[in-house]
Amino acid sequence: MKLYYAKGTAALPVHIALEEIGAPYEAKLLDFSKAEQQSPEYLKINPKGRVPALEVSGGVLTEALAILTYLAQRFPEASLAPLDPFGLARAQAFNAYLASTVHVAHAHRLRGARWADDASAHEAMRAKVTENMTDCAKVIEAHYFDGPWVLGEKFSICDPYLFTIVRWMPADGVDMSAFTKLTAHTEAMMQRPAVQRIVALHS
Repeated sequence: MKLYYAKGTAALPVHIALEEIGAPYEAKLLDFSKAEQQSPEYLKINPKGRVPALEVSGGVLTEALAILTYLAQRFPEASLAPLDPFGLARAQAFNAYLASTVHVAHAHRLRGARWADDASAHEAMRAKVTENMTDCAKVIEAHYFDGPWVLGEKFSICDPYLFTIVRWMPADGVDMSAFTKLTAHTEAMMQRPAVQRIVALHS
């Protein structure tokens, strides 16, 4: 397996999951400041020009949500996702919320050009980021976090994804002192050796 990643991106949860699993893999860092994700070589791998991308024997997988699910099912011995259909769907629902709602809310601070050409519209988007991200944090903390891990007593593919999102929240203006569960989750994640090793590569 070969992971293509960049610092500060949603490749972090995939990188953590790979390290937690312990199977051999190669990691290739792309420098976004040099637009390496838009190079002809990389666009052959992932035409979206984004990360993560994971090369596996069957081809190339993209999107953190899909890759995390693949890894959980490819390496069931790592126990990174529930085996029962309802439990797996619940994990998928959580990660889908992070991918489709929370990550998008965060992206409005830095990537307003994806949605509008007007610079004033970009500023209006940025002005809503703190409110929107705070609202997302409230929803997760109050309704979708069993603790100490997302799904309860067992670490899963939901945890590195949540960890990544929460790491973005202070820069988005979220007052993390209001979210004791999310803060405790981040602290617990940082106690894991695999997380420590991978965070060092993404810093």
